[in-house]
Amino acid sequence: MTVKQLRAFMAVAQTLSFVLAGERLFLSQSALSLTIKGLEQDLGGRLFTRTTRQVRLTPEGEALLPLARRLLVEWDNTEDELRQRFTLQRGRVVLAAMPSFAGNVLPPLLQTFRARHPGVNVTINDVINEQVLDLVRDGHVELGITFEPTADLGLAFTPLYQDRFVAVVPAHSPLAEQADVSWTQLLAEPFIALQRPSAVRLMLEEHIKQLAQSARGGDMVQGQTLQVAFESHQLVTIGRMVGTGLGVSVVPALCMRQMFELGAHCLPLQAPVLERAIGMVTRSDHKLSVAAQALYDILLDSVIPSAPNAAFTSTLS
Repeated sequence: MTVKQLRAFMAVAQTLSFVLAGERLFLSQSALSLTIKGLEQDLGGRLFTRTTRQVRLTPEGEALLPLARRLLVEWDNTEDELRQRFTLQRGRVVLAAMPSFAGNVLPPLLQTFRARHPGVNVTINDVINEQVLDLVRDGHVELGITFEPTADLGLAFTPLYQDRFVAVVPAHSPLAEQADVSWTQLLAEPFIALQRPSAVRLMLEEHIKQLAQSARGGDMVQGQTLQVAFESHQLVTIGRMVGTGLGVSVVPALCMRQMFELGAHCLPLQAPVLERAIGMVTRSDHKLSVAAQALYDILLDSVIPSAPNAAFTSTLS
């Protein structure tokens, strides 16, 4: 059965007239008769009995009537829903983002998205970098926001900006009075780090290892490593611990406002700097839904490449 055949059947069944049904469907009587005949042939029997005076439903036609009505309602609802999704009147986007991005950069962008597409719902999974990649790769989310992944994961990456890592120290620490801080000064303090397998933790350890090997970190000694006094899964906890004077840390620049609100102080790290590209990841073999593409476009247009540096300068001033 086709939708056209079902609509023709319903029109005739409701009017019990091929003339009136043809007028309702803007079809000639001959075209309508051929459509009904084709439906009857497909099903294997007569749905109507016709005389020169009247049209009546056969028992099989009576049985088809409520089924056809339900099928057409469902079809119309499906058509309407898809049309609304394609025009962004309704829909749903599921994305994953690192907590640092989800809590600091994403909210105002979602406000812009909501203002443009109030009928589209957004679900956010704020999880660590590795889980963002897993969720995208496994198809649980369409869009992820994270550090640039390795090429072997087979994910498409669109960079948004380069995020430079900054030092986080207690506001009452002598280090907070400096214009910047060296790695050696920072590592001499009790260090508070994100727990593994956090990408921030792994990048930090690798960076310090390279500094020690090349002896470029001021007076860093050969073989010096990251000595962690406290660990946490949450950046909020790290900021609070630094703010209370338990130690120091290093976080992406996009977390600076959050660190200040938690009572910590942020300042630049002396060269060599640690920075990584932050951007959007998608499956290479998957086309985004209309709603996800709309959010993708807003993120691409709204995140300024120099945003972390600009935010850092304005925060310090």
